[in-house]
Amino acid sequence: MLKHIVFWKLKDHAEGADRGTNALKLKALLDGCSSIVPGIVEFEVAVAQSGLEATYDIVLYSAFDSRAALDAYQNHPEHVKIKPFFAAVREARQCMDYEV
Repeated sequence: MLKHIVFWKLKDHAEGADRGTNALKLKALLDGCSSIVPGIVEFEVAVAQSGLEATYDIVLYSAFDSRAALDAYQNHPEHVKIKPFFAAVREARQCMDYEV
């Protein structure tokens, strides 16, 4: 199994919206990718909650049954088409993949 965890820190304003609005839009876009390929075992998207310590604004925690499944997810047209919006609104991105 392969875990795929990604964090995004968003710009204060981008694409005509504020950070909070863009975080919710990113969550909705990612949630739409939660079952686009076979082999997705876990897929959870969360937006940082006010009042709790957070250095990033949104996180994706996911697990795939194989490297092939993660590759299929990364290259799926539904995932590829949301990448430009993510690039436009993010200030920083951190990612880690690891096998368990």
